[in-house]
Amino acid sequence: MRDSSGLSRRAALGLAAVPLTAATATTAYATTTIGGARLARAGIQTSGASGLPKHLTARSWLVADHTSGEVLASYNAHRRLAPASTLKMLFADAVLKKFERTRTYKVVDADLADVPAGSSLVGVKPGITYTVDQLWQGVFLRSGNDAVHVLSHMNGGIEATVAEMQALAKDLQALDTHVVSPDGFDHKGQLSSAYDLTLFARHGLADADFRGYCSTRTADFPAGGKKTFQIQNTDRLLTGAWGMKPYEGLIGVKNGYTSHAGNTFTGAATRDGRTLIVTVMHPKSGGNGVYEETAQLLDWGFGKGASAEPVGTLVGPLSAGGASAKPTRKAAKAAPGAPAPAAAGQGDGAPWGLIGGAGAAVALLAGGAFALRNRRRRSAGEPAEAEGGRQG
Repeated sequence: MRDSSGLSRRAALGLAAVPLTAATATTAYATTTIGGARLARAGIQTSGASGLPKHLTARSWLVADHTSGEVLASYNAHRRLAPASTLKMLFADAVLKKFERTRTYKVVDADLADVPAGSSLVGVKPGITYTVDQLWQGVFLRSGNDAVHVLSHMNGGIEATVAEMQALAKDLQALDTHVVSPDGFDHKGQLSSAYDLTLFARHGLADADFRGYCSTRTADFPAGGKKTFQIQNTDRLLTGAWGMKPYEGLIGVKNGYTSHAGNTFTGAATRDGRTLIVTVMHPKSGGNGVYEETAQLLDWGFGKGASAEPVGTLVGPLSAGGASAKPTRKAAKAAPGAPAPAAAGQGDGAPWGLIGGAGAAVALLAGGAFALRNRRRRSAGEPAEAEGGRQG
């Protein structure tokens, strides 16, 4: 099914899905009481367990039990930040079950015409026929925005897919999330939170296909004719790439990087029959920092965190009878002794939610600069950018 509505460039990117006033009115500290009052507080929230990792630099993080939904510890759980490719978890939650894995689709130029410049790509080419299974491998393993856009066009178009994702976020009670594009590319107003990303991961992991894709390390991808090339998952805790040791029991789930979002990662692991989910957003350290901090939090959860009393809960979907909670947009006070939130303008918020119209235009033109930085980063042996470059 193709989108034949003749969308403008702006609409194709999803920027017309909500009024601009809604996108520019977002704030860096829009918090909710979803999941419990303690999760609306700034600073570290934990109870009944000690030994949390020291020197964590992430602006937001959360540790939760996948089965019970109990939040074992958090730091600024509802802080709204740019999600980068971790938003693809919500895309998969919304679209993954729409098409049979064996269905084939021949890509045309129009399917790729609205892929933002500088995007992370798996290498989808017009004129080649792909299975749906292969396209999802491109999404999960290589964070390919080209694969996301092809699947979105199959789903009725970018705008329709964005609307479905936003509707699902509402049903999941992920009220910190504002979807602008299905691929996680940096756009003004595209925001989520550690709490919401953990909801998306938990919802996805309940599906066998989602779980299978996010745990796949390598796959062969079509190159035209009978030729293929190998793709590798960009999740370094899964593969052990870039000097990281593979994390014992890791399932997935999704990583991301953009120059504006920095690094984001949601990871899930199972040990001794227990599965934990950790989300880490925007650590200050580069390189492997987001993976190292995730691994530290997983270690804590499987160790000293086993005695933690829950400080909140991952709520269930409204459609499944989940109890609704009313959001509040007041900045919450920090818990006694907890670090205070950074002041506005110090880079600790949601820049894409605060930039005006001129900034949006600059953002849409920035892809070329991202690509140039990628070439420089690769030549220096550093990971390249994604959704504004390539996936790190």
